[in-house]
Amino acid sequence: MELSRKLVAKGIDEDVVNSIISRLYRRNLLSDTRFTENFVRQRIANGYGPIRIRHELRQRGIDEDTIMQFLLHEEDNWTDRILDVRRKRFGISEPKDYRDRVCQVRFLLYRGFAGEHIRKVLDRINHD
Repeated sequence: MELSRKLVAKGIDEDVVNSIISRLYRRNLLSDTRFTENFVRQRIANGYGPIRIRHELRQRGIDEDTIMQFLLHEEDNWTDRILDVRRKRFGISEPKDYRDRVCQVRFLLYRGFAGEHIRKVLDRINHD
């Protein structure tokens, strides 16, 4: 879907674009599943959470089932990912005060992590 939008925007006839893309899909040279798998892996490596990744994939026209297939595979790892992203940005010490905690929560929400996971991680840091 994204590829066809880009090609049509460059002035290529829409029927030609649809024909070529159909041929690529039939020959398995173009695959939403492979794209989604690589995209999810790359965005996780760059420190993004499931909410943001899902939103970006939906903007690219990937169907919900394909998205969830790869995000659910990572379900058990999100709190560890939050710890890593938080540590890279804010260090290992716990938030100094309420304002510092809010700043960290806001950053992690922007990165696309769920509020419940963020709370668990920050509570765990405060109790350690």
